[in-house]
Amino acid sequence: MAKVAVINRDLKRRETVKKYAARRAELLVIINDANMSDEDRHSARIKLQMLPRNSSPVRLRNRCSLTGRPRGVYSKFGLGRGKLRDIAMSGEIPGMIKASW
Repeated sequence: MAKVAVINRDLKRRETVKKYAARRAELLVIINDANMSDEDRHSARIKLQMLPRNSSPVRLRNRCSLTGRPRGVYSKFGLGRGKLRDIAMSGEIPGMIKASW
């Protein structure tokens, strides 16, 4: 089980990313537009750098929704490998069975 503070930090980052997503998208359009003047593109780059560091989606980390484990997380289910195995073995995930060959 991950520390509560680490889980809360990740949730706060997710809120920050959502809050600044539109503003980041607008600035990235300006920066990537080759028809804009160099001064406009440079000022957009400066504005993008002035946004909070945690507003970048790169800083997010996929975590297990039950335990907060940061590694071995299956994004399709949002669960860590251990909890996914426990839930699948109890038959709570339709169509998922233990592999045997």
